[in-house]
Amino acid sequence: MAQTMFDLTGRLALVTGSSRGIGYAVAEGLAAAGAGIVVNSRNPDDVEAARARLSDGGAKTYGRSFDVTDRHAVEAAVAAIENDVGPIDILCNNAGIQRRAPLVDFAADTWREIMAANLDSVFYVSQSVARRMIPRGRGKIINICSLGSERARETIAPYTASKGAVKMLTKSMCVEWAKFGIQANGIGPGYFKTELNLPLQSNPQFDAWVRERTPAGRWGDVDELKGVAVFLASPASDFVNGQVIYVDGGFLSRM
Repeated sequence: MAQTMFDLTGRLALVTGSSRGIGYAVAEGLAAAGAGIVVNSRNPDDVEAARARLSDGGAKTYGRSFDVTDRHAVEAAVAAIENDVGPIDILCNNAGIQRRAPLVDFAADTWREIMAANLDSVFYVSQSVARRMIPRGRGKIINICSLGSERARETIAPYTASKGAVKMLTKSMCVEWAKFGIQANGIGPGYFKTELNLPLQSNPQFDAWVRERTPAGRWGDVDELKGVAVFLASPASDFVNGQVIYVDGGFLSRM
């Protein structure tokens, strides 16, 4: 019983920004539970490299290179996946970027770049996929949120604004789509060892602050996100909706 609750055999998952980092780890976790994986990135070479690595591990994979900030490209790609590969049962919106600068000096163009990558993309891809999930009466949407969905820090105001919005968009998806058998939830990673966080890991003062601030006393490893991703993608979470599960080593629990 416990095994079948988490079994994703026969399901197809689209994971945006899945050529590396958190997205790749999520894709790897879903694949290990039996799901077929559509790997996505803007760079075709990165897509193929990630797809090949997953395939070498025994996963059934497909590669699709498209820009998640381009609404028309998203719709064309989702239509092609549904027509050529099969229905998308699981969507993980992972693609995102980070830029750092004092808020008073933040360039408007950079603000828009962050909002497009972190927020607009979630709207575009989720809307396109949900329009196809709704007639089928089922679907799982997992949005990658952040500690920035709950807390602010200097120099990353646009990022926290975008991730706070993703949290509330997730709840709105639940409110509007739960009646169609769709569960929309978020994962909020704490401080993880990723390419995006490399400047922070390389800063001795910041590294020490993370270790002291996090009750677990360390940075997370991306493999530690696989379990919650499988849970939110599987029948085990069929009555979990509109939630953000924080995988943060206890960071948000400490005053």
